[in-house]
Amino acid sequence: MKKLKECSLKELISTDGIKCECGKIHKMPIKRVEVGENALNSVPEILNELNIKKPFIICDQNTSKAAFPLLMPIFEENKIPYGIFQFEVEHLEPDEHAIGSIIMGFDQSCDGILAVGSGVINDLGKVIASTLEKPLATVATAPSMDGYGSNNASMIQNRLKVSLYYHCPEAIIADTRILQAAPFEMLQAGVGDMLAKYSSICEWRISHLITGEYYCENIADLVRDSLNKILNLADDLLKRDAKAVEEVFIGLLYTGLAMGYAGISRPASGLEHYFSHVWEMMNLERNKPSKLHGIQVAVGTLYTFQIWEELKKYKPDRQKANDFMQSFDDIKWQAMVHRIYGEIAAPNIIKTAQQEGRNDPELHQKRLNLIIDNWDQILEIVNSEMPEYERILSLMNKFSLPLSAENIGFSKKDAHDALIASREVRNKYVTSSLLWDLGLLYDIEFPKNSGFMGLE
Repeated sequence: MKKLKECSLKELISTDGIKCECGKIHKMPIKRVEVGENALNSVPEILNELNIKKPFIICDQNTSKAAFPLLMPIFEENKIPYGIFQFEVEHLEPDEHAIGSIIMGFDQSCDGILAVGSGVINDLGKVIASTLEKPLATVATAPSMDGYGSNNASMIQNRLKVSLYYHCPEAIIADTRILQAAPFEMLQAGVGDMLAKYSSICEWRISHLITGEYYCENIADLVRDSLNKILNLADDLLKRDAKAVEEVFIGLLYTGLAMGYAGISRPASGLEHYFSHVWEMMNLERNKPSKLHGIQVAVGTLYTFQIWEELKKYKPDRQKANDFMQSFDDIKWQAMVHRIYGEIAAPNIIKTAQQEGRNDPELHQKRLNLIIDNWDQILEIVNSEMPEYERILSLMNKFSLPLSAENIGFSKKDAHDALIASREVRNKYVTSSLLWDLGLLYDIEFPKNSGFMGLE
């Protein structure tokens, strides 16, 4: 049985799918992917293949500047009519207002969606195309994130960061002339998003062990292979080498496909992403713009590595964990959720947690037993998936990535709050969930510049 990492891009998006040892047939409904110099020349042919005679273009003021000088002459030469909605705001959020704005500005004579942009525009395109039941093609403007080929959209709903599952784009066009010219912070974000895969795969395996969550080694290996290829190209990426930019984009694309194959964001997202999600929600409450998601994720990745460097030296204490559960105060927990998430998002978080039994003592005891019985195996997983902390630090320094919450506009208290609140983002078993089960989450000193968390 052929491994996913051995498959060509054409095979990975085959309509037949790929039969896997995990019991699933992995497939994604992407019909066409064009990556490379002059990839935009394929736009007329792709639109024709998707039966789009008049695309509705979604973009913002930055992505139109990046792509239109190359894209619009192709539209004019081929006499392709189009409608357009361009966001003029400096900091666009993927929320209900953005979706409503597009819907209100939609040209009813258009029969397809063309999203021109990267993270936010790509996610908005997925939601709009699914809502209007129109085919979606995406013109990528930066190698800044891994969601191009995924079927999930990272959105803000009722002030809460959520993953909504729709269909992925039917076509993705990435012209290296545009990708090469992307702002440096977009390249930083792409690297930051990929560094997260170390901890996300690690947590996926741990969750499989503790909660029985679905796990596919074949998918995980595809992500590992993509991660290694991208990091091996780090020096060339810094030089904006065309081939390196192309390979990095393909690596990011493969990771998005991995999420689609799994049907969840697990292969690419864990605690490190939740740090970023909580910080974004904090900034929403404060009416402040956030840094690019991948840049914040990089900081979250570094923090996740710091936590595990300390946990490697820790021996689970059943009594401490049981004492924590017996003294758990639901009223104080709800107050914490309200304080950190705000009055709009908090009620939904609390309701979901109660429905899931997230704080249920019996479920806690079952997980605790599995944690203690399998602690050596958990550490083996960590040691096999996550390189030394210094390795991550070196890579982040190479790309001048921020190394702390303070570097991206947050306080140490914000970093601590993001950790203790990360468990509540959604029902995904991550490192902070493990800390909670061990009775450590609310006690650790975090972040700490030296000596890490001081776990005892």
